[in-house]
Amino acid sequence: MTLAGVNGQASETTASAPRPRRRTRTRDATTAGMRALQLALAVVVLVVWELLVRAHVIDEFFFPLPSEIFQTVWAWVSSGYVFPHLWITLEESLLAFVVGAAGGLGLGFALARVGFLERLFQPFLQMFNALPRVVLAPIFLLWFGLGIWSKVAFGFTLVFFIVFFNTLEGVKSVDRVLIDNARMLGATEKHLLRHVFIPSALTWIFSSLHISVGFAITGAVVGEYLGASAGMGYAIAQAQGVFDTKGVFAGMFILMIVVLIVDLGVNRIERHLLRWRPAQRSA
Repeated sequence: MTLAGVNGQASETTASAPRPRRRTRTRDATTAGMRALQLALAVVVLVVWELLVRAHVIDEFFFPLPSEIFQTVWAWVSSGYVFPHLWITLEESLLAFVVGAAGGLGLGFALARVGFLERLFQPFLQMFNALPRVVLAPIFLLWFGLGIWSKVAFGFTLVFFIVFFNTLEGVKSVDRVLIDNARMLGATEKHLLRHVFIPSALTWIFSSLHISVGFAITGAVVGEYLGASAGMGYAIAQAQGVFDTKGVFAGMFILMIVVLIVDLGVNRIERHLLRWRPAQRSA
């Protein structure tokens, strides 16, 4: 190869180097634009809600003014009333999420790799998954009392099956040719798990984790609502008991904001662990 050819290749490589950075800037700008549109949509909905209530189109008793709801949120935050309840709910949700996700991941991988176990446990798992979770809450209250563990157990039943079935399908959907090629190269089951199954199933796993975050908090709040001495569900139940709809909506808004923040954290972790995956182009 001539020197000119080498220089030409070097120039071409140098010229193409900024492209990933340029794509990153474009993607960031697109994300920022979408965030702005989402925020604008939320503002429009709240403004329309406020106007409809003030025009007496909507009954203020059932749908309080958003401005008054945010005043209640500020009162709860500024007085410190909400923080002990929020901390207990987050503690219960985190425990339910961690234990449920760990159990779902472990059993999902095990049953996906051992066909006999999958066939053995499949009807029982289907039966428990079809069981309405709400009927279990009173039983957990009897077993574990009004403390955090009854809420953790209830949240576990919501998180576990979501993570389990997604992990099971994610591992089973791995290309058989890829597995056979890895085995031909001398890969053991441990190597397959680390370098083939886990990376291939991560998309399925994170999809289930996004859903499980909300369900973990839902399990904690529903458990608190049915019987507790503290927590966001307890605070909402107390507001409902005195017909304080502003307090009920304030608790709901606080929970929605918390779920949004946690989901953004899961998104960041997902992007970091899946940074090897090619960026998908929108159609």
